[in-house]
Amino acid sequence: MLPNLMLFICFIISSSVFTAHSYNNKCLRHQETLLLQLKHELIFNSSHSTKLVRWNESDACCKWHGVECDASGYVVSLQLDDEAIFGGIVDWSSLFRFKYLQKLNLADNDFNYTDPIPRGSLPSTFFEGLSNLVHLDLQYNSFSGNIPRSLFALSSLLELDLQNNRFNGTFQSLPNLTLLGLSYNSLSVDVGNVNSSSYGGLQLKELYLNSCNLSSFPGFIKHLDLERLDLSNNSIQGEIPNWIWGTQLESLVLSFNLLTNLQKPYYIPPSLDTLYLDSNQLRDELHLPISFESKLSVLLLANNSLSGSIPTSICNATRLVELYLYSNRLSGSIPTCLCNATQLSHLDLSGNKLSGSIPACLLINLTDINLSRNNIPFFPLEKISLLDLSQNNINGSIFPTDCELFYLDLNNNNLEGKIPKSLEHCKGLEYMNVGNNMMNDTFPCMLSSTLLVLVLHSNRFHGDLSCHNSCPHLQILDASSNNFSGSLESINFSSWTAMMLSSDEKFRIDFLSFGMTQMVKGQIMELYKIFADFSTIDLSSNSFYGKIPNAIGDLTSLHQLNFSHNALNGSIPKSFGRLSNLESLDLSVNQLVGPIPQELGGLTFLAHLNLSYNMFVGAIPKGRQIQTFSADSFEGNLGLCGYPLDINCSNTNVSPPAGYDENGEEEKEIEWEYVCAAVGYVVGVGSIVWLLLFCRSFRQKYFGKIEEVVEDMFIARDMRRRRARRARNQVRRH
Repeated sequence: MLPNLMLFICFIISSSVFTAHSYNNKCLRHQETLLLQLKHELIFNSSHSTKLVRWNESDACCKWHGVECDASGYVVSLQLDDEAIFGGIVDWSSLFRFKYLQKLNLADNDFNYTDPIPRGSLPSTFFEGLSNLVHLDLQYNSFSGNIPRSLFALSSLLELDLQNNRFNGTFQSLPNLTLLGLSYNSLSVDVGNVNSSSYGGLQLKELYLNSCNLSSFPGFIKHLDLERLDLSNNSIQGEIPNWIWGTQLESLVLSFNLLTNLQKPYYIPPSLDTLYLDSNQLRDELHLPISFESKLSVLLLANNSLSGSIPTSICNATRLVELYLYSNRLSGSIPTCLCNATQLSHLDLSGNKLSGSIPACLLINLTDINLSRNNIPFFPLEKISLLDLSQNNINGSIFPTDCELFYLDLNNNNLEGKIPKSLEHCKGLEYMNVGNNMMNDTFPCMLSSTLLVLVLHSNRFHGDLSCHNSCPHLQILDASSNNFSGSLESINFSSWTAMMLSSDEKFRIDFLSFGMTQMVKGQIMELYKIFADFSTIDLSSNSFYGKIPNAIGDLTSLHQLNFSHNALNGSIPKSFGRLSNLESLDLSVNQLVGPIPQELGGLTFLAHLNLSYNMFVGAIPKGRQIQTFSADSFEGNLGLCGYPLDINCSNTNVSPPAGYDENGEEEKEIEWEYVCAAVGYVVGVGSIVWLLLFCRSFRQKYFGKIEEVVEDMFIARDMRRRRARRARNQVRRH
């Protein structure tokens, strides 16, 4: 009887679900009218919209994208996130007439952008018509001002996300919330007089208070059993309380505060998946009480002052995927037990004092590795896609034939020798930085054609830069401060097509993140990313000679060009006028001649210019940008005149340097000593040939003399042979 009863109950439940689903497709006429009115009221970009733009009368409104209805046909959910809405919402909007609405998602829009945006403020009665709301998501908009008072009357609200807006004022908690997101606003949180009785009813499981002007841990958190907590980017000082770990915590983010240590005793719960404690003031030895049951996958403790060795307890986190301990004071060796973390893909231990070798088993599964500024010896690489060993003491390297490396940073070490030829197997290599070492090699032509960034500066590289293969994706080349030589005209600049494309044509990546030092607009700067339309060439402080190729003018996305401190001659090509994106140009300390082309005056983005110590002549070009530079940009050119120099062009008559014409072309002079030698040779040989052809007596004497010389040569040879035979016979007799 009981099994039949259970079967009957299951039938009733399934029938109800089926009926509800059937009614869910039914649309009440007045609900459809409200939806169409709402679409008409909202201002949105129809080319970006995927939901509102498809609302029409051809289907039941409950089937429209972003719309959900209950069994009776009332709209209970509106998911209008990322719909490119940029108009305002007035207090008489149709939105507030959806009396049964439970979920409202307006995230990732830009409301009130055109409201003349008070900017983006919401009326105090904004939520009065939405008393049944359970889920409200307004994150990533332009809402500002105080939070409407009507919001705090929504007793049914369980999830509230207001992150990434411009709200200000004070937020008072709602008793039934399970999720509260207030990050990236200008809000203060009213914690009041905290005690266990007043906050005992809070049900919060997720709390996001990033950038909320906190100077201490909100006391009410102590009475919660949170699953996710974010208090980063505040000014919280002192120690991390041991009660913060809870029993079911999954994510804890306390980055960018003023925390100094962790209150003991503490125990990291097995449920914790993500732990961010980076960019604080944590000191003393690193202790990580992690259990074997740990679910920890991401651990970020970088940018602190932690000391001691890496604890072996970290190896208990066998699900670890990302580990960041860079910029601390850690010492000792890398625990070999990390090999148990078979899913490890990102490892950054840079900026410490680690020693010893890297456990070989780590290299099997790693995809990103950064060990910069440590003291770790080099090693064979297997299936690595990112490697940064900056500021180490490394020698020797082997790259396997199946190399998957795409990021290699060996910057600022004491490396010697050559770039390993086996790098040619790394077909996906995009970034390579071996700057600031003592490497002695020629240009690495064997590198992959996928290369985006190549940094060789401050080494002992030599030879020319001509290669048979092309570099279609190269955006940054820094070969400065080496011993390179040769003519620039031997370099195939026309193959560097990535430097010819506009930003609209570059769809491969938005930017490439990295860390490198480079001369930018005359100053040493640290770059951390390059955008798709950024290109730079730095060949300064070498021994390049010859003319600057006209092909440089085709690199129209070039932002920086530095050929200074070489032995270049000739003039500046007029094609430089096509470098409309150029921000920095340095051609100083060369042997360039002729006038500065007028085309340089049209480079409106030029922010740094140095043409000093060459042999330029004539008037400095006029232009709004070029005449903003100081006289230092042109000093050392005795033939230049005009502003900003104190030399008036009308009072000077300067001739071009010796050996060059007024356009900078080298003048060709006849060198008579060579002409005389050649003429003498031709006359002498011609006279002998004429006598042999037309003077019989001379011809007989000439060939007779030759016969005598040949005969004497044969006689001398026969005499040597006779003497040799006599010597051999005497040896036999004895």
